[in-house]
Amino acid sequence: MKTNINVSSLFTWLGLIILTTVSCTSDSERKEKESQRFEAVRTFAENVLEKGIDQWSGKNTPLFADGLNIFTNEPLEYPEADPDGKYITSNLASQQNLFRTLVGLSNLTGNPKYREAAEMSIRYHFDNLSDRNGLLHWGSHEFIDLRTLKPVGDEGQFFHELMGVFPFYDLMWEVDKEKTAQLIRAFWNAHLINWNRLEFDCHGTHDKKMGPLWNSGYNKPEPFFKGDGFTYISTGSDLIYAAGILSLLSGEDSALVWAKRLAEQYVRARHPETGLGASQFSKKISGDHAEDQFGYDFPAVAIDGWNLFDGSDIYTKPALMQLELGERLGEKGKDFINWTLSGLYAYAKYAYKTADNSFIPMWADGTDLTGYAFKRTGYYGPEGYVLKPIKAGEIFLFTFTRALLFSRGTICWRYFQDKDTSIIRSMQRGLGLGDLGSQRYRDINFDTDISSPYAIFALLERHKWTRDQATLKLAEKIADNLLARSFHNGFFVRDEKSSIAEFDAIEPLALLALEATLRGEPDKVPAFSGGSNHFGLKTE
Repeated sequence: MKTNINVSSLFTWLGLIILTTVSCTSDSERKEKESQRFEAVRTFAENVLEKGIDQWSGKNTPLFADGLNIFTNEPLEYPEADPDGKYITSNLASQQNLFRTLVGLSNLTGNPKYREAAEMSIRYHFDNLSDRNGLLHWGSHEFIDLRTLKPVGDEGQFFHELMGVFPFYDLMWEVDKEKTAQLIRAFWNAHLINWNRLEFDCHGTHDKKMGPLWNSGYNKPEPFFKGDGFTYISTGSDLIYAAGILSLLSGEDSALVWAKRLAEQYVRARHPETGLGASQFSKKISGDHAEDQFGYDFPAVAIDGWNLFDGSDIYTKPALMQLELGERLGEKGKDFINWTLSGLYAYAKYAYKTADNSFIPMWADGTDLTGYAFKRTGYYGPEGYVLKPIKAGEIFLFTFTRALLFSRGTICWRYFQDKDTSIIRSMQRGLGLGDLGSQRYRDINFDTDISSPYAIFALLERHKWTRDQATLKLAEKIADNLLARSFHNGFFVRDEKSSIAEFDAIEPLALLALEATLRGEPDKVPAFSGGSNHFGLKTE
């Protein structure tokens, strides 16, 4: 709301009395809502500990199910039955944000039981459920069946794959330093095909003979060499995060060298004129999906790595992860921040449309593909499929707001922050939040119906550098909306029609982060790294 007040001192004095009275009432209501939000998270955690920990193996292990039906309390099962019945899924990759919530709750309540439950589950995995190299059975193609306590693989194949999970390695480190370090080393060892050119595959091999790892040679190959692996940025980001965090926790500088080498490969693979891309830095010998399907129409640019039909796979989760790494590593992490900022700037410059708050589909050379109809069926879809812009949703707002914190003194600052051209303010308006602007110029929509946890995280990022109370007030409104939408029968679900509670939901983590900020203790809740779960099995 824009307000210009010019009244006499008498009316100003009377107005202050009125405002003070209203403020007292609002504070009372606000504290009640704060309590409701916090109690919802505590209730959720209590229910998970009571109903979501192993009751099915007969051994009372500390393993968590991935979720349950909120009406029957039956654990979630993978739909493909084995001879003895369906599998109850326990996928540690589907529990990393749950563990962040549990740790944050212990920190804010002083009750250690929530943290201890997460720690016991991690310790059990380390001691009983890893391969001979210390690599866990988790991710997109594996989980533990809570009836048999044995790993289950996709169609009998045990591929290790993490894609944008960003595990809570800090907690693992507190549980067992050496086994956490070994897990990360085994992760890299399982996926790397050729260290000389950093060629890896999204599918890793269990029990693979350990190689020289960080002591390997490196030739810094030119991007888009032909190889045997899929160097997807989704898995690449998890490899980068793992090695970067290992360096941070252990002082293992050689791991950081390789994390930076891998991150730089995606930067070197960006289009030389626009700086856009890249989601891969190699091409499969067996054929490039985009080249096969679109090469006839776009011979100079149609490759998988330069496909920006939907740029979220590059410009959201990987960007959030690298900003976190850069911040935590300090001087050693500046490259991660600078690479991320330049990438976000390029995407905003070439792809963002203010008129409808969207990003256009494109190739990395800037070719606008809006309205393009596929002329042949292939990996990316059937003949006749028409490409459309994608909405710049709340996760984009979170990513760009996070980036703003680091953009001072760069070309990005004005583009992200200037009141006339700011992409962040445009996203805020496009999402129905109004214009947070500056304190002199703003029109905030405190009646918004947005209930996204990403919007809460975005506003908490904004509050870090503005210390603006109106920003927190808007975050509280969204949190109240989130609670009404998501919290039912003591669990968090996607909406009021859903019967399924996924324990790794980020809603409780967002509420807890807001609570900690309101208390003036934001560091008591572990940071949300941008990662998401692998619910059940997901197949490439």
